Amino acid sequence: MVQEIISQFIAGMQTTGWLEYIAVFTGIASVWYSKKENILVYPIGLINTIIYIWISVEGHLFGEASVNFYYTVMSIYGWILWTKKDEQQQLVVNITSSSAREWIQQLAFFGAFYIALFFALTYIKNTFAPGAIPWADAFASATAYTGMWLMARKKVESWIWWILTDFASVPLYFVKGYTFTSVYYIILLVLAFGGLMEWRKKSAAQHSNITLA
Repeated sequence: MVQEIISQFIAGMQTTGWLEYIAVFTGIASVWYSKKENILVYPIGLINTIIYIWISVEGHLFGEASVNFYYTVMSIYGWILWTKKDEQQQLVVNITSSSAREWIQQLAFFGAFYIALFFALTYIKNTFAPGAIPWADAFASATAYTGMWLMARKKVESWIWWILTDFASVPLYFVKGYTFTSVYYIILLVLAFGGLMEWRKKSAAQHSNITLA
Protein backbone atom coordinates (compact mmCIF):
# COMPACT_ATOMS: atom_id res chain seq x y z
CA MET A 1 0.00 0.00 0.00
CA VAL A 2 2.79 2.42 0.98
CA GLN A 3 4.81 1.43 -2.09
CA GLU A 4 1.77 2.06 -4.28
CA ILE A 5 1.31 5.56 -2.83
CA ILE A 6 5.01 6.34 -3.32
CA SER A 7 4.86 5.12 -6.92
CA GLN A 8 1.77 7.21 -7.59
CA PHE A 9 3.48 10.22 -6.01
CA ILE A 10 6.58 9.87 -8.24
CA ALA A 11 4.46 9.33 -11.36
CA GLY A 12 2.31 12.33 -10.46
CA MET A 13 5.30 14.61 -9.95
CA GLN A 14 6.66 13.57 -13.35
CA THR A 15 3.44 14.56 -15.10
CA THR A 16 2.90 17.85 -13.26
CA GLY A 17 2.39 20.71 -15.73
CA TRP A 18 4.04 24.12 -15.56
CA LEU A 19 0.75 25.84 -14.74
CA GLU A 20 0.37 23.74 -11.62
CA TYR A 21 3.92 24.61 -10.55
CA ILE A 22 3.19 28.34 -10.91
CA ALA A 23 -0.07 27.95 -8.98
CA VAL A 24 1.65 26.08 -6.16
CA PHE A 25 4.54 28.51 -5.71
CA THR A 26 2.35 31.62 -5.88
CA GLY A 27 -0.06 29.97 -3.42
CA ILE A 28 2.72 29.29 -0.92
CA ALA A 29 3.98 32.86 -1.29
CA SER A 30 0.46 34.21 -0.82
CA VAL A 31 -0.09 32.28 2.43
CA TRP A 32 3.33 33.38 3.69
CA TYR A 33 2.43 37.03 3.08
CA SER A 34 -0.95 36.46 4.76
CA LYS A 35 0.84 35.06 7.81
CA LYS A 36 2.94 38.24 7.91
CA GLU A 37 -0.14 40.46 7.39
CA ASN A 38 1.43 41.77 4.17
CA ILE A 39 -0.79 43.23 1.43
CA LEU A 40 1.10 41.21 -1.22
CA VAL A 41 -1.07 38.28 -0.16
CA TYR A 42 -3.74 39.52 -2.55
CA PRO A 43 -2.01 40.33 -5.88
CA ILE A 44 0.10 37.16 -5.68
CA GLY A 45 -2.92 35.17 -4.53
CA LEU A 46 -4.89 36.27 -7.58
CA ILE A 47 -2.39 34.50 -9.86
CA ASN A 48 -2.83 31.33 -7.82
CA THR A 49 -6.64 31.39 -7.75
CA ILE A 50 -7.11 32.10 -11.45
CA ILE A 51 -4.86 29.16 -12.41
CA TYR A 52 -6.62 26.84 -9.95
CA ILE A 53 -10.02 27.67 -11.42
CA TRP A 54 -8.77 26.07 -14.64
CA ILE A 55 -7.07 23.12 -12.89
CA SER A 56 -10.14 22.35 -10.75
CA VAL A 57 -12.57 22.39 -13.68
CA GLU A 58 -10.24 20.15 -15.67
CA GLY A 59 -10.16 17.66 -12.76
CA HIS A 60 -13.94 17.75 -12.19
CA LEU A 61 -13.41 19.41 -8.80
CA PHE A 62 -16.23 21.86 -9.35
CA GLY A 63 -16.58 22.77 -5.69
CA GLU A 64 -12.91 23.74 -5.62
CA ALA A 65 -13.37 25.66 -8.88
CA SER A 66 -16.16 27.67 -7.27
CA VAL A 67 -13.92 28.27 -4.25
CA ASN A 68 -11.14 29.66 -6.40
CA PHE A 69 -13.57 31.92 -8.24
CA TYR A 70 -14.77 33.08 -4.83
CA TYR A 71 -11.12 33.56 -3.76
CA THR A 72 -10.59 35.78 -6.78
CA VAL A 73 -13.54 38.01 -5.91
CA MET A 74 -12.69 38.04 -2.19
CA SER A 75 -9.03 38.84 -2.94
CA ILE A 76 -10.11 42.06 -4.60
CA TYR A 77 -12.45 42.79 -1.67
CA GLY A 78 -9.75 41.97 0.90
CA TRP A 79 -7.16 44.03 -0.98
CA ILE A 80 -9.42 47.08 -0.71
CA LEU A 81 -10.33 46.36 2.93
CA TRP A 82 -6.75 45.80 4.11
CA THR A 83 -5.59 49.12 2.62
CA LYS A 84 -8.55 51.19 3.85
CA LYS A 85 -7.63 53.88 6.40
CA ASP A 86 -9.59 56.21 8.67
CA GLU A 87 -9.25 59.99 9.00
CA GLN A 88 -6.16 59.54 11.20
CA GLN A 89 -4.57 57.40 8.46
CA GLN A 90 -4.85 54.30 10.64
CA LEU A 91 -5.84 50.96 9.12
CA VAL A 92 -9.55 50.31 9.59
CA VAL A 93 -9.24 46.51 9.79
CA ASN A 94 -6.94 44.95 12.40
CA ILE A 95 -6.33 41.40 13.59
CA THR A 96 -8.95 40.39 16.17
CA SER A 97 -10.44 37.22 17.64
CA SER A 98 -14.05 36.22 17.09
CA SER A 99 -16.72 36.61 19.74
CA ALA A 100 -19.16 33.79 20.58
CA ARG A 101 -21.74 35.43 18.31
CA GLU A 102 -19.25 35.60 15.44
CA TRP A 103 -18.42 31.92 15.92
CA ILE A 104 -22.11 31.07 15.52
CA GLN A 105 -22.18 33.17 12.33
CA GLN A 106 -19.14 31.33 11.01
CA LEU A 107 -20.64 27.91 11.67
CA ALA A 108 -23.89 28.96 10.03
CA PHE A 109 -21.96 30.34 7.05
CA PHE A 110 -20.03 27.07 6.72
CA GLY A 111 -23.16 24.93 7.13
CA ALA A 112 -25.12 26.84 4.48
CA PHE A 113 -22.32 26.55 1.93
CA TYR A 114 -21.65 22.88 2.71
CA ILE A 115 -25.28 21.89 2.19
CA ALA A 116 -25.62 23.95 -1.00
CA LEU A 117 -22.35 22.63 -2.45
CA PHE A 118 -23.03 19.02 -1.48
CA PHE A 119 -26.37 18.91 -3.28
CA ALA A 120 -25.03 20.83 -6.28
CA LEU A 121 -22.03 18.50 -6.58
CA THR A 122 -24.20 15.42 -6.14
CA TYR A 123 -26.34 16.61 -9.06
CA ILE A 124 -23.22 17.26 -11.14
CA LYS A 125 -21.83 13.81 -10.28
CA ASN A 126 -25.04 12.07 -11.30
CA THR A 127 -25.46 14.16 -14.45
CA PHE A 128 -22.13 14.50 -16.23
CA ALA A 129 -19.14 14.23 -13.86
CA PRO A 130 -19.03 10.75 -12.25
CA GLY A 131 -15.52 11.49 -10.98
CA ALA A 132 -16.77 14.17 -8.57
CA ILE A 133 -16.52 13.50 -4.80
CA PRO A 134 -19.39 15.57 -3.34
CA TRP A 135 -18.91 15.15 0.43
CA ALA A 136 -15.13 15.77 0.40
CA ASP A 137 -15.18 18.50 -2.22
CA ALA A 138 -18.04 20.28 -0.44
CA PHE A 139 -16.23 20.13 2.91
CA ALA A 140 -12.93 21.45 1.51
CA SER A 141 -14.81 24.15 -0.37
CA ALA A 142 -17.12 25.28 2.46
CA THR A 143 -14.25 25.56 4.95
CA ALA A 144 -12.27 27.55 2.38
CA TYR A 145 -15.22 29.90 1.75
CA THR A 146 -15.39 30.54 5.49
CA GLY A 147 -11.64 30.99 5.88
CA MET A 148 -11.38 33.49 3.04
CA TRP A 149 -14.31 35.54 4.36
CA LEU A 150 -12.70 35.74 7.79
CA MET A 151 -9.24 36.48 6.42
CA ALA A 152 -10.55 39.56 4.61
CA ARG A 153 -11.81 40.73 8.02
CA LYS A 154 -8.49 39.76 9.68
CA LYS A 155 -10.06 37.29 12.09
CA VAL A 156 -7.65 34.94 13.91
CA GLU A 157 -10.08 32.06 13.39
CA SER A 158 -9.59 32.24 9.62
CA TRP A 159 -6.52 30.06 10.16
CA ILE A 160 -8.58 27.35 11.89
CA TRP A 161 -10.77 27.12 8.81
CA TRP A 162 -7.69 27.08 6.56
CA ILE A 163 -6.29 24.18 8.58
CA LEU A 164 -9.52 22.22 7.98
CA THR A 165 -9.38 23.09 4.27
CA ASP A 166 -5.79 21.91 3.97
CA PHE A 167 -6.47 18.64 5.81
CA ALA A 168 -9.33 17.86 3.42
CA SER A 169 -7.54 19.01 0.26
CA VAL A 170 -4.41 16.85 0.61
CA PRO A 171 -6.16 13.50 -0.14
CA LEU A 172 -8.75 15.13 -2.40
CA TYR A 173 -6.20 16.35 -4.93
CA PHE A 174 -3.99 13.29 -4.55
CA VAL A 175 -6.72 10.87 -5.63
CA LYS A 176 -7.45 13.17 -8.57
CA GLY A 177 -3.86 12.88 -9.76
CA TYR A 178 -2.70 16.37 -8.81
CA THR A 179 0.22 15.10 -6.73
CA PHE A 180 2.16 18.35 -6.56
CA THR A 181 -0.96 20.18 -5.43
CA SER A 182 -1.49 17.67 -2.62
CA VAL A 183 2.09 18.35 -1.46
CA TYR A 184 1.28 22.05 -1.75
CA TYR A 185 -1.59 21.63 0.70
CA ILE A 186 0.71 19.86 3.16
CA ILE A 187 2.98 22.93 3.05
CA LEU A 188 -0.04 25.21 3.45
CA LEU A 189 -1.13 23.15 6.46
CA VAL A 190 2.19 23.81 8.19
CA LEU A 191 2.01 27.52 7.29
CA ALA A 192 -1.57 27.69 8.58
CA PHE A 193 -0.53 26.45 12.02
CA GLY A 194 2.21 29.08 12.03
CA GLY A 195 -0.24 31.76 10.89
CA LEU A 196 -2.67 30.84 13.66
CA MET A 197 0.01 31.24 16.34
CA GLU A 198 1.34 34.49 14.87
CA TRP A 199 -2.08 36.11 14.50
CA ARG A 200 -3.04 35.04 18.05
CA LYS A 201 0.04 36.85 19.37
CA LYS A 202 -0.74 39.97 17.34
CA SER A 203 -4.37 39.93 18.48
CA ALA A 204 -3.33 39.59 22.14
CA ALA A 205 -0.76 42.39 21.81
CA GLN A 206 -3.29 44.68 20.17
CA HIS A 207 -5.87 43.89 22.86
CA SER A 208 -3.29 44.75 25.54
CA ASN A 209 -2.52 48.08 23.86
CA ILE A 210 -6.23 48.96 23.69
CA THR A 211 -6.69 48.02 27.36
CA LEU A 212 -3.70 50.12 28.43
CA ALA A 213 -4.95 53.07 26.39
